[in-house]
Amino acid sequence: MFLIVLLFGILTAQAEALPTYKEVRENYKKSEGVLLDRHGEVIHELRVDRRGRRLEWVQLKDVSPALITAVLQSEDRRFYEHSGVDWKALAAAAIKNLFSSNQRGASTISMQLAGMLEHELKPKKSKRRTIAQKWDQIQAARDLEQHWTKEQVLEAYLNLVSFRSELQGIHAAAQGLFGKEPSGLIDAESILLAALIRSPNASPEIVAKRACVLAESYTPNTTCQTMTALAKERLNGPFTIRQSIAAAPQVAHRLLTDGHERVKTTLDGQLQRFATEALQHQLMQLGKQNVRDGALLVVDNRSGDILAYVANTGPAATSRHVDGIVAKRQAGSTLKPFLYEMAIEQEILTAASLLDDSPLNVSTQTGLYVPRNYDNDYKGPVSVRTSLSSSLNIPAVRTLMLVGLEPFVQRLKRLGIENLNDGEYYGYAMALGSVDVSLAELVNAFRTLANSGTWSPLRLTPGEKAKQGRRTVMKPDAVFIISDILSDRSARSVTFGFENPLATSFWTAVKTGTSKDMRDNWCIGYSERYTVGVWVGNFSGEPMWNVSGISGAAPAWVEVMKYLHRSTPSRAPQPTPNVVARNVTIQTATENERREWFLKGTETGEVIARTQHAKARITYPSDGTIIALDPDIPAENHAVFFEATKDQEFDWYLNDEKIADATHYVRWKPENGTYTLSIAEKDGKIIDTVEFNVRGRSAATR
Repeated sequence: MFLIVLLFGILTAQAEALPTYKEVRENYKKSEGVLLDRHGEVIHELRVDRRGRRLEWVQLKDVSPALITAVLQSEDRRFYEHSGVDWKALAAAAIKNLFSSNQRGASTISMQLAGMLEHELKPKKSKRRTIAQKWDQIQAARDLEQHWTKEQVLEAYLNLVSFRSELQGIHAAAQGLFGKEPSGLIDAESILLAALIRSPNASPEIVAKRACVLAESYTPNTTCQTMTALAKERLNGPFTIRQSIAAAPQVAHRLLTDGHERVKTTLDGQLQRFATEALQHQLMQLGKQNVRDGALLVVDNRSGDILAYVANTGPAATSRHVDGIVAKRQAGSTLKPFLYEMAIEQEILTAASLLDDSPLNVSTQTGLYVPRNYDNDYKGPVSVRTSLSSSLNIPAVRTLMLVGLEPFVQRLKRLGIENLNDGEYYGYAMALGSVDVSLAELVNAFRTLANSGTWSPLRLTPGEKAKQGRRTVMKPDAVFIISDILSDRSARSVTFGFENPLATSFWTAVKTGTSKDMRDNWCIGYSERYTVGVWVGNFSGEPMWNVSGISGAAPAWVEVMKYLHRSTPSRAPQPTPNVVARNVTIQTATENERREWFLKGTETGEVIARTQHAKARITYPSDGTIIALDPDIPAENHAVFFEATKDQEFDWYLNDEKIADATHYVRWKPENGTYTLSIAEKDGKIIDTVEFNVRGRSAATR
């Protein structure tokens, strides 16, 4: 009766048209999204589909013959003899099913493939297909083989069938379980994979038994012991699929989202790989100095296209998933070019102006700010050119005192540095880089210098629309002078020596920076066509050991710049209409006569360092200081020391009463109250005055 009904169903079933082989190939999607460089080359793969793991479609000619033999032996021994349906197997299964509770399906590979391609042929809630579905599946298999070749059927089957867990297709199965391509599968591996098809998620023991039976049926060289050991080894643990290409992981995680499976970027694959290798090589050299992390960014000056985005150094990094391009770090001396540009632009200073590089104490509301140079040495009067090129700290602080805290903060904001506080929050330490910036922000700010003061956003994809348009941030005339200073090898030699890693055979302008406690090290610079930025340090914030801008980030910067200009020249920018060159004599111990650039109207032929005796001033307490008495210390042990510079003779006055003659410090016993402290010349003329408060009670007065 069953056979009669079955034959009737075969004759009357009207299966829906199945897709063609070409359509199946075209609609096949990997679970991996791909990132393309600007030339269309795949530079990174990243899984974007969590429903299953599918790799590249594999042609039948690239599948191991051992695997094909094992699958045919297990699933469809007469595959090349039938036309979609194995009537002998189907009849045998039907008869067996009448007398046995152990149901047998007898589906051919063509029938199984038809079930994969047509949603209506898949089992519903039950584990097995209904009789009606079986009829439709048989008709679909016959129809499939009328339009597909046997090779196309087998190829599609091997690419679509599930093998284990989420591993779909022979490519994912071979990679995930054996770490190899399908072409390299041997007999034992092929038999194990074939045994998985009927029940992909069965226990290793059950799969091993099925594999033993399959091995014994056609290959005496593969023993049951071998199959059992292989099943136990490969099916008990998690599977791993290595990425075939992973050149830009952070960019992939950023762009391959929201259904984007294929994204073209502005990156250059060849440059990306070179930059990664250059940075990794430099970090290896710095390993003994406690430097483990780094980031590198290359952009095109004209377009803002990001050409290389090395946000992390991979397995050797302390935090592999940190994006070092956008992470905020202290800027160090890298902000000095923008500070001096403001001073020159506003005609407060010229490149030849002299600044005093000598010890400086700046009184603030929270106490004294005492900046120091990197080498703890002081050069005396130095020009702006030397101060910037040699990255001297004291002159930079003096320049910020001239420019103003808040105006400088506003300038940095216009340069694209986001999330800044007001100037008072940073204080004059802002001149030395107490501001937190990202490598992307810094690189684009230097790119603005390369573009004569015009800012525009960076972009990672060719079609990316700018959130903000172009804007003029700095005047081209002052920018030209700053670029000339940053490219001045001779002026840089005061601190770094004449021969240093920043020197290139082609024109470049560059600045280094090291943050407080050696936690961050930068090298940012530009040529005529490119801007390159490098950061090295530790994502954990752990300090480096004895690393400077020259020894830390600079070598990688130079390597990348040389690579970029291996066949492309870099020319110095042309002077703008409103700058003039003049020979200038600078009468200091460290500077010689030279040709200098000036804004029109500010030029001079001679700069003289005049020795002036600065007026003495009070260095402690600073104005507004609150002194708190410790109640646990006896009153007779309380003491405060008033301090002042030694620049001239003076007397001390407290609330208009003289308390000491000429001395640079005075010991005083504090008492509650508000006080005015002054120092005055011998004729009574006040030199400096501060106000302070004493609060609290001593142990003797409780």
